[in-house]
Amino acid sequence: MSKVTVIIPTFNRGYCLAESIRSVLEQSFTDFELIVVDDGSTDNTLDVVRQFPAVKLIQLETNQGVSFARNRGMDEARGEWIAFLDSDDVWEKHKLITQMKWSEFNPDQHAIYTDEIWIRNGVRVNAMKKHRKYSGDIFHHCLPLCIVSPSSVLLRSELLKKVGGFDESMPVCEDYDLWLRIAKDYPFHFIDEKLIIKRGGHEDQLSLKYWGMDRWRVHALEKLLQENGLDEKQRDGVAAMLIEKCRVLINGYGKRGKTQDEEHCRSLMARYSGLVEGSLK
Repeated sequence: MSKVTVIIPTFNRGYCLAESIRSVLEQSFTDFELIVVDDGSTDNTLDVVRQFPAVKLIQLETNQGVSFARNRGMDEARGEWIAFLDSDDVWEKHKLITQMKWSEFNPDQHAIYTDEIWIRNGVRVNAMKKHRKYSGDIFHHCLPLCIVSPSSVLLRSELLKKVGGFDESMPVCEDYDLWLRIAKDYPFHFIDEKLIIKRGGHEDQLSLKYWGMDRWRVHALEKLLQENGLDEKQRDGVAAMLIEKCRVLINGYGKRGKTQDEEHCRSLMARYSGLVEGSLK
């Protein structure tokens, strides 16, 4: 049994997948298995994967989405820890060993993530202040936006089994949803080293495919409130963030003539405003 299972979900990324695979196979930490989940690709993805005999390939007949692909990889995982790598990102050589060494001295830790380098259209860019990373109880820091990159995180497999993995109904912001579900009960440790390279700006990037990403963040926040698994402070923070994001969406829906979606946001604001008002008394 390998110590770590690395899962790369991919869809029509034959043009960059080999670099991602190599960045895993060239890790200084070697006690891992690598699973590539081909999510119904129609390009040369299979030819790329077949260049690497050490890779275990899971081939899906049709495109099911990144959450389904990651969860399918987890079904086959044998590692004590799970690491994800998006097929357009790459790891620095010492990414895994840095995380695993830290875990050895902190055996009670369940979630470890790292800093990152951002590349947009081939140019390195600096992260904004709102993307600052934190250690410990990061729940409230995760409410505005996703501060944990899937490619950076290392999670105990037993934790993922307990929280249920990625929500397959969400085409985007599925990571935002999962980190909140984990962070409400478990601390994250942040390693302040840039150990992954996130590459963006390409046309097939999911974040560019969907307008109004906050629609899906509101969905994740509403789920948390409905599940009743939050303490009072968490509940108040989630409700306040849901209302804030709904206000932004209402403005966008109004400009686009999306009356039904606008009314849905207004009803959510009305439903949860009492929680926010009550917390201010």
